[in-house]
Amino acid sequence: MIKLNDIQHFYFIGIGGIGMSALARYFRAQGLDVSGYDKTGTQLTRELEAEGIQINYQDEIEQIPPAFLRKPEQSLVVYTPAIPKDHQQFQFLKERKFPIVKRAELLGLLSSEKFTMAVAGTHGKTTTTAILGHLLKETGAPVTAFLGGVSEDIQSNLIMKGDEVIVVEADEFDRSFLHLKPNLAAITSMDADHLDIYGEKAELEKSFREFAAKVPEDGKLYVKNGLPLKGYRIGVEDESEFSAQNVRIQNGEYLFDLHTPTGTLENLQFNLPGKHNLLNAITALAMAIDYGSPTVDLGRALHSFKGVRRRFSYRIKTGEQVLIDDYAHHPTEIAAVHQAVREMYPNKKVLAVFQPHLFSRTRDFAEEFAQSLSVFDEVMLMDIYPAREIPIEGISSAWLLEKIENEKKQLVSKEELASSIKKSSAEVVMMIGAGDIGEEVEKVQKALLNEA
Repeated sequence: MIKLNDIQHFYFIGIGGIGMSALARYFRAQGLDVSGYDKTGTQLTRELEAEGIQINYQDEIEQIPPAFLRKPEQSLVVYTPAIPKDHQQFQFLKERKFPIVKRAELLGLLSSEKFTMAVAGTHGKTTTTAILGHLLKETGAPVTAFLGGVSEDIQSNLIMKGDEVIVVEADEFDRSFLHLKPNLAAITSMDADHLDIYGEKAELEKSFREFAAKVPEDGKLYVKNGLPLKGYRIGVEDESEFSAQNVRIQNGEYLFDLHTPTGTLENLQFNLPGKHNLLNAITALAMAIDYGSPTVDLGRALHSFKGVRRRFSYRIKTGEQVLIDDYAHHPTEIAAVHQAVREMYPNKKVLAVFQPHLFSRTRDFAEEFAQSLSVFDEVMLMDIYPAREIPIEGISSAWLLEKIENEKKQLVSKEELASSIKKSSAEVVMMIGAGDIGEEVEKVQKALLNEA
């Protein structure tokens, strides 16, 4: 059994991952020695390095810091399931009997003796977790929150305001969330995804039911209205236990009344667009209320939430031009951002620039991707981002493009991306995807502003 109090040195394999980096930041903030490996440098790894975390980018044994190797009994290897099986550093450390845990196991160890609030779901969990962490922080709770995205409020994926309550994003990939023991838990969605892991939707849903069963009898489970689970229902203008009523848009913001089992909070203001984000906010509010956050302060806290990096993030917002960056990588998520952009810009031409993520996901949801992308005024597809996969014969962006029913569609390379977007007549540009398209956004922004 690993005792975290004995560990002085942490080595994260895949440290640039959003969940991994939050844990790395946490232990670094405790004054412990933290280092790691990642395949490529990103904005996030550069931020970690600026915080004093040593990172190497070659999978070579010589790159592992000597301080980590010196005392195996005081060292811990943390890895993400996304790393390849033949990873040299991982195999070397495994053969030498270093203690090794998955990221999710480490989260489970951290949260096992704390009051834990966990948010799960194939979509919505990152934003909901970020809103919940923000609400608790702003209303004075002693909270540590591990986020699956970078909060625009603090420019980090880690909130540290105490250690009595822990907020975690519960990831269904590789059944990771089954390591958690939440006191309060939410499930925002259960759409088919990660079929490379689960095989079929029924297995994915079974995993979510197992997660729901981990909530103790004196705990609470919150579920989006319509999901086949028993819990407090979350909805918009329906009969759910927690629901937004009297919803309207004013100055680009949502105004609504929150109906709860114990009363109504009136005239709440929320900055993020889209019904999906409104559901995320209601879920976070429900959990904060039941945790015991003072309701008199929740309205102010919600209104001050600025969002999550790459979740409908405005990079340009003028009367003539809008550039939005979003992490959407599943057909349901693309449909949600389309609903949001149409709600905010009902009379403007919208261009979607999409980078498919994973060959298997593109194959499994090709028809749904085509349907969700066809409704934009114009579509540009980048090459598929492979992440952990090798190519699948016959599966490509060109293959997907043929399925999209839109006269204004084209393939674009990274090299042509900025110039192609500049040639478009669209007034609103959405850059969508979970791969490295996020690294291209700044270049596009500069080009559109004629700063390149």
